[in-house]
Amino acid sequence: MDQVKIDRINELARKAKTEQGLTLAEQAERQQLRQEYLEAWRLGVTQTLDNTYIVDDKGNERKLKRKSEYKD
Repeated sequence: MDQVKIDRINELARKAKTEQGLTLAEQAERQQLRQEYLEAWRLGVTQTLDNTYIVDDKGNERKLKRKSEYKD
């Protein structure tokens, strides 16, 4: 997500706290921008965790598993 969109999210957040509040169009825009931000954040976290390894006491590396890969 680019800085322009993040700045717009912050601008809308500040405006929402004023007496004027947000219009319905601004509320919809804020929701859409928040969704984009969360998707980008989740993608970044997922990519980081996909490249994370656990090192045991013996120095062996093993890839971090996704929760869905564990067997109950």
